[in-house]
Amino acid sequence: MKLLGIGSRINHPEYGKGVVTNVSSIHYWVTFLEKGLETINIDADFEVIEALEDDVDSVSFFDVESSLVKILEKWSDTHEKVAMADKWKGGKLILEPDDNTSNKEMPIDTFFHKIVMVRDRIRVMEQKINSSKNLDDQEKVDLQQYITRIYGSLTSFNVLFKTKNDYFVGERSK
Repeated sequence: MKLLGIGSRINHPEYGKGVVTNVSSIHYWVTFLEKGLETINIDADFEVIEALEDDVDSVSFFDVESSLVKILEKWSDTHEKVAMADKWKGGKLILEPDDNTSNKEMPIDTFFHKIVMVRDRIRVMEQKINSSKNLDDQEKVDLQQYITRIYGSLTSFNVLFKTKNDYFVGERSK
């Protein structure tokens, strides 16, 4: 039995028409028009509409997706998923003014997301400063001290984070 290659088109009696997006020794990963992604046994009953050779140089959908995720992580502002402490999930932040104007309410997870975005952008700025060819070492140290102070100013928000690894850390007392 000859294996189908990635890109082969098939017609499955239960799932309908689809395209092979990955191959293992016992399964095909097939993206079906009506059903989406399914795995089927290589020896399953289906009609081959168009067979492409099982080329060792072919790239699977998984490989493409993994590469894209790595590229996005490298070039985007957000590098990781950060969990909010469970006690805040579903809560809301209420800002109550001192005068008779109305309160401002916002879901805590929206506020938390904004805090994480600020933290991630500060990290990106820190990386750009440290890798800059236009700044001398003393300028980098000076800017790093400002960044450390910014982190210190944001430590009040650490209560929102689920794990201590995600906390803001400023200057530590000696």
